[in-house]
Amino acid sequence: MNLQKMKIKKEIWLFISAFGIMFAILSWLQEAQIIPDTNTLGALKGIFAVITGFLLFLYFRKSL
Repeated sequence: MNLQKMKIKKEIWLFISAFGIMFAILSWLQEAQIIPDTNTLGALKGIFAVITGFLLFLYFRKSL
């Protein structure tokens, strides 16, 4: 049972990490003026970070 809880915690940590990585990348893209700034993009940056973070999570989860 304890092993199952640790696996779930690891999955959650990996997803949160993937979200954070993608949010940082999107922030960098905004600073580089590659994507629209915060005033234009608004909360969509968070939604994009969740979606792309989920894809990143799925890709790297297989190898871990």
